[in-house]
Amino acid sequence: MISQNTIAQVFETARVEEVIGDFVQLKKSGSNFKGLSPFTDERSPSFMVSPVKQIWKDFSSGKGGNAVTFLMEHEHFSYPEAIKYLAKKYNIEIEETIQTDADKEDANERESLYLVNDFANDYFQKTLHQTDQGKAIGLSYFKERGFTEDTIKKFQLGYSLDEWEAFTQAALSSGYNIDYLGKTGLTIIKENKQFDRFKGRVMFPIHSMSGRVLGFGGRILINDKKAAKYLNSPESEIYHKSKVLYGLYFAKQSIAKEENCYLVEGYTDVIQFAQRGIPNVVSSSGTALTPEQIRLINRLTNNITVLFDGDAAGLRAAIRGVDLILEQGLNVKICTFPEGEDPDSFARNNDLDEIKDYLANNSRDFISFKASLLVEEAQNDPIKKAETIGDMVNSIAKIPDAIKREIYVQECAKIMNISEKVLFSALAQKQQKNLRDSQKQVSTEQKAFEVIKSEPQTAPKVDRQYELERKIIEILLLYGNKKERFEDLVLKENEKTKGLELEPVVQEAFVYEKIYLDLQEDEMQFTNGNFQILYYTLLEKLNQNQEFDIKDFIQQLDQDMAHEVVSILMEEEKYTLHDWERKQIIPKTKTQSLSQLVTQTILSLRCFLIDKKVKNYQYETTLENSSNQSILEDVKDYLGLKMLLSRKLGQVVGGKI
Repeated sequence: MISQNTIAQVFETARVEEVIGDFVQLKKSGSNFKGLSPFTDERSPSFMVSPVKQIWKDFSSGKGGNAVTFLMEHEHFSYPEAIKYLAKKYNIEIEETIQTDADKEDANERESLYLVNDFANDYFQKTLHQTDQGKAIGLSYFKERGFTEDTIKKFQLGYSLDEWEAFTQAALSSGYNIDYLGKTGLTIIKENKQFDRFKGRVMFPIHSMSGRVLGFGGRILINDKKAAKYLNSPESEIYHKSKVLYGLYFAKQSIAKEENCYLVEGYTDVIQFAQRGIPNVVSSSGTALTPEQIRLINRLTNNITVLFDGDAAGLRAAIRGVDLILEQGLNVKICTFPEGEDPDSFARNNDLDEIKDYLANNSRDFISFKASLLVEEAQNDPIKKAETIGDMVNSIAKIPDAIKREIYVQECAKIMNISEKVLFSALAQKQQKNLRDSQKQVSTEQKAFEVIKSEPQTAPKVDRQYELERKIIEILLLYGNKKERFEDLVLKENEKTKGLELEPVVQEAFVYEKIYLDLQEDEMQFTNGNFQILYYTLLEKLNQNQEFDIKDFIQQLDQDMAHEVVSILMEEEKYTLHDWERKQIIPKTKTQSLSQLVTQTILSLRCFLIDKKVKNYQYETTLENSSNQSILEDVKDYLGLKMLLSRKLGQVVGGKI
């Protein structure tokens, strides 16, 4: 168990904007930050972070919370794992009891798989540095590739002994379950036999965005035609290769800082570039690039530069990847190396300045790259040239942004010496075809299911009482400890007209006192259970200490209550996503008319409750099929009160306080 002192220190030190900034590219938006949702596929930002309140809210998925909650949602950490991650990030020493074998046994399967991978990662590194075979074969290989000791340690490179069961036996001797060794793919289990998957290979651990070991890549060092040169961990509950990029854990901060991500093919490409001083580089690890991998990069930057070998296979791979990146709405450039060179060898043979100059001078916009490549293939053949133009139009059609599409059409027209009009016409035809194909696909999918006719759905009815109760909780959270001058309206007899009039009476009070006293008049109870609990918890906290801290308050709540509070607090922030201020539309803040807001909310709720009460009385009278005198008198009294409150509300809304 982690001590409460450590947990308190973590919460006190961790900054939500810094923690989330490691995973999502955040941009300043007033006093907040905004970015693309890391939980859904979107192109417009709906993710808000409030440094003042130390909370975040994702309006596209509905998730929200503090720094710990983010790690639990995004990285699937348990609560202790999130605390440990933050403690490591902020160099906080963790006070905890030693994990026993019983604790390991109780851990769920997912956590057990991580534990097995952690053990394997440590084992492979020790084998590399502390065994004769590891030093003679594995370490020698890495040194031949030009990797320094610091680089080897940073990327946690290792070696798996060239023995059938060396790792498996070591893991079993340390108390790890054979089932989990099999599920991670570290051990291959066949009938009564078990042996190491990565026997005789140098090891590259594959990390998640937060640094957890998800799986491994292993390279064989002997010429064996029957064995694959590179071997990756199989798919498991924690490792999905289509959703992982090698090196992203080490590159994420530099990618966000440089506003660009270099995309390469292999492990050693990433390591060589990072060692040379270009850390914003990741690899698809030999797999075909996927939309999920592109979206990982998109959380940090909109710009990708694809680095490929200069051979024909590398160029074809570059073209396939370009269309997929364009489809995801990112900006893409291509840089190829001289024939016979790849990113690894080029980084080894050149210094940092030479590499930077080469990348700057040879990174070409995708349209000019694709055009030059395809034109060279077409040469003077008009049919091939027409096919080349069609190919380029297909790529442009994948771009979701209309302005970018038009710019690329103009660029393509210049390069290919063809009129823009013809290209725009071809683009329109392609888009129409894409639309027809997608509609046809939808229609085909729909036919697979039985069509059930139903009544047309009406828009959901707004629960007014829920919204008003929620607004009261929001006011208490944001302004409960503020002292305001409240103008109340009381009935007094006008001496001249002898009639009753509303006369203003000004009093000074804390916001929480005003709300409590006004709602007490009606003996009001919240209908929403969470709001009821929050209401009395807030009143107690505010009454005990006017120095109310929202961050501390949220930390003391359970997960469901904390999520409710975050949703309430961040509701208004979603409107800042639209950059109203940039459009010269300045929304009025609540603090500009706080006393008016409080009074208006309370009066609206009281009027609503009276309406509800009157309807209940009318319903009772209908059931009894009589005109109960006492009920009628109560209804009359309530209607009179409703009229008074409505007059007050009208003056509060229309007048100035």
